[in-house]
Amino acid sequence: MRVPQRIAISGSSGLIGSALVGHLKSEGHTVQRLVRRAPVAADEVTWDPQTGYVDLSALEGVNAIIHLAGAGVGDKRWTKKYKSEILNSRLLGTTAIAHAVASVKPQVFISASAIGWYGESGNRAVVESDRVGDDFLATICREWEAAADLAGDVRTVKLRTGLVLDPTGGALGKMLPLFRLGFGGKLGNGKQWWSWITLHDVIRAIDFALVEKISGPVNLTSPNPVTNQEFTAALARALHRPAVFPAPAIGLKIALGGFSAEVLGSKRVMPQSLQDAGFTWDYPHITEALVALVQD
Repeated sequence: MRVPQRIAISGSSGLIGSALVGHLKSEGHTVQRLVRRAPVAADEVTWDPQTGYVDLSALEGVNAIIHLAGAGVGDKRWTKKYKSEILNSRLLGTTAIAHAVASVKPQVFISASAIGWYGESGNRAVVESDRVGDDFLATICREWEAAADLAGDVRTVKLRTGLVLDPTGGALGKMLPLFRLGFGGKLGNGKQWWSWITLHDVIRAIDFALVEKISGPVNLTSPNPVTNQEFTAALARALHRPAVFPAPAIGLKIALGGFSAEVLGSKRVMPQSLQDAGFTWDYPHITEALVALVQD
């Protein structure tokens, strides 16, 4: 049985953060939530990514710091202003947390990143050692991960997270209403690779990273990426619905603007670091994963 730890988390209200807080508490750990306001509960710690302020005294003796906060890349249309918000929320926030980590020196620092690091990879499988891409999100991820390095000699894990699947939010949460009505279909030509992982396995992998001595970039994806067409077919089968209404690429570009490149782009990402460290997935295959996720 693991010794209970004291763990601080930013982004605790998000899809991953809220599930992680619940899991860690159920395992007997003490969780401190970093919030961008004055604390109103005993488990809250104030921080301000804009000014770089973090209440270091409240974090003294913490065993781990997990940084998940950042503006969602798919939450709004990619205007020039929102692209700046995406960058600043990651760069400023990660810089502030990394400086705090360097000061209080927990045993491990886990910081969010994304598979956007790789840019467009087509049909080529990529692993953690592959070079950074050259598009907008790749540039974001490069600066994001560089900021995490400011943590100094603390063991640092950079979670290059793929498409997180859960019916309560994220991409799957947005797709389900249409697919339940039988109006789902592939996006564009459907040949683009989607590197996915269930929220359940995300939480298990973060827990794994807290304990195992892995460090550096870690691809947080299933070992079995699928094309969008395969994903669409699997979701339709899980719901016992047809999927005959494709969304043409031109329509997605008009509706989504710059973010359409992420929906139509191809990233065939393999989680080599997790596999080498001995992590196993409860849901490694898309068919079983989606059946489990859409059950009422």
